[in-house]
Amino acid sequence: MDRIRFLNKNGQKEFLNLVIEKTNSPSLRGILQFGFSVPYSTLKNYYKGIRLIPGTFFEELLEVSGISRDNLNFEVVKGSWGQVMGGKKGRRRKV
Repeated sequence: MDRIRFLNKNGQKEFLNLVIEKTNSPSLRGILQFGFSVPYSTLKNYYKGIRLIPGTFFEELLEVSGISRDNLNFEVVKGSWGQVMGGKKGRRRKV
């Protein structure tokens, strides 16, 4: 699953604030009234920048809010981005 990573600091938060403004939602929770199947706690994690926004959800937000993707500074990262390669670090030396 592809995810969206904004290139500037707080870009994800600014994007979600723009979505809130364009949809005339009272708050972050108000975005959920448009029929998204995302839990509010996950939406808060996107807002805080703890998690990256999935590509499909990003496209839905653009469609609902009418925001042009040309004005945004982001990149698409593959689903395996940020995963830790295990194995060598996990082995322990026998003494």
